[in-house]
Amino acid sequence: MPLLGLVHILIAIYFAVHAVRTGRELYWLFVLFMFPMLGSLVYFAAIYLPQSRLERSLGKAAGAVRRSLDPGRALREAHQAFDLTPTAHNQTQLARAMLDAGMYAQAVEQFDACLRGPFSGDPEIRFAAAQARLANNQADTAIGALLELRKSHPTFREEQVMVLLARCYAAADKHMDAGALFGEAVTRFPSIEMRAEYAMWALSRRDQVLADAQLKELNHSRKHMSKYTLSLHQDTFKRLDAAVQMQRGR
Repeated sequence: MPLLGLVHILIAIYFAVHAVRTGRELYWLFVLFMFPMLGSLVYFAAIYLPQSRLERSLGKAAGAVRRSLDPGRALREAHQAFDLTPTAHNQTQLARAMLDAGMYAQAVEQFDACLRGPFSGDPEIRFAAAQARLANNQADTAIGALLELRKSHPTFREEQVMVLLARCYAAADKHMDAGALFGEAVTRFPSIEMRAEYAMWALSRRDQVLADAQLKELNHSRKHMSKYTLSLHQDTFKRLDAAVQMQRGR
């Protein structure tokens, strides 16, 4: 087998493992192995890239710009699309728009409806539904949903699921569980977001030693970031700075 063909097969196998672990439809396996090069390109663009951290960061940045120019546009368009064609996909988009707009109770209702439909097993929807429940002061319900998500899709967005679950534990006053999960998560995923969430939780618990350890790493990273990278983490640093100032004012 030529070397290039072997590379294509190995790439297809990698994406096939990803598809199985993340609970994707089985037809992706057919696509990947019947068309090793083209199938892998399609899977990368349609499934793998949208789940990557870079894609999510760029999406957040673009979304922030759109919201600043026209804050209600996404919600209006989602409402119009669902009113015109009330499909499960459009209902999911409406639920996400409501969550982004701060309409947490309405978002929970829409996500609950989505989870009773054909997308009931979709990990992205289940994750977003847990976000809505946490925002709507339903931390205990969100904890159960996230534990089930980790069980059924153990490799799905592991860092984001862990930090959301830790925040849910904290909101439910289960601080021993929150601290243990934050500690595990920051060891496995020492990203800016993870360290910031851990530091903010420690500050809320008035654990200055633990908070300072994370703040030291964050401040070091912050000094060496480009303006573009700083802009991607702008919201995270704003929340972190506010938490630090609140702690100093006590």
